[in-house]
Amino acid sequence: MAEFSKIEWTDHTFNPWTGCTNISPGCDHCYAEAWSKRSGHVKWGNSPRKRTTDAYWKAPFIWQSRADEFSAKNGRRQRVFCASLADVFDNQADVSWRADLFEVIRSTRGLDWLLLTKRPQNIGKMLPSDWGADGYPNVWLGFTAEDQVRFDQRWKHLKIIPAAVRFVSYEPAIGPLRLADADSLPDWLICGGESGPGARPMNPQWARDIVADCEAMGVAPFHKQWGAYSNNPLIVEQQHSYDLAKEMDPHGKGGGLLDGKLVRKFPQPRGVSVIAA
Repeated sequence: MAEFSKIEWTDHTFNPWTGCTNISPGCDHCYAEAWSKRSGHVKWGNSPRKRTTDAYWKAPFIWQSRADEFSAKNGRRQRVFCASLADVFDNQADVSWRADLFEVIRSTRGLDWLLLTKRPQNIGKMLPSDWGADGYPNVWLGFTAEDQVRFDQRWKHLKIIPAAVRFVSYEPAIGPLRLADADSLPDWLICGGESGPGARPMNPQWARDIVADCEAMGVAPFHKQWGAYSNNPLIVEQQHSYDLAKEMDPHGKGGGLLDGKLVRKFPQPRGVSVIAA
């Protein structure tokens, strides 16, 4: 549940607790719920959340101790995704656990913490009292949006919260999403198709359209993956075989090339141009 992550846009994952409740169509094939059933660690849904161990909570301090070495080697800071098996802004989580999490975040200023939620309406009332007018410099706030409806519902909450970076995870993409105007612009947008058994299809044009919007409007786009090769344009549009598509595009689940190139950019704090991965 921690250390080095296989998720392409982060270095580590950290789960201060586990457990969540599905709240929108994007949750229907939740990998974290599947994990909970396999592991038996926590019961999913409206059940008590389970805090992770004290030993596990020491991991961010180990990463912090390597911060200077990591930055010197990689030319950037370490990124920590929190939480992959829970939701930081879940109102069913113990409030003291969230307070403890923000204390860890304050104590690990050499790490960039990426807090991703499906509940942005809760962010404002759950942030620590010292969040300030600009937010913590090492915290990026984001929400998931599987389609236009969920984006429109959730962006209005995040856009008013001060943060070093505001981002959107358009994954799993199960419907089209467009950025309409300057009032709807995050700093970063991740997109990707659904993976796993029963995965719903992603139209390749959805990825093209949202990446084009990002590039036109100054948002850093990150196309993570197609989710399944059945979504990949090499098969959907060019009718290549699965074997050839996998050989031509091994990037992520289902491949990750968008019209022959990897589109994986990261944001910088406001006023600084984006950089490639």
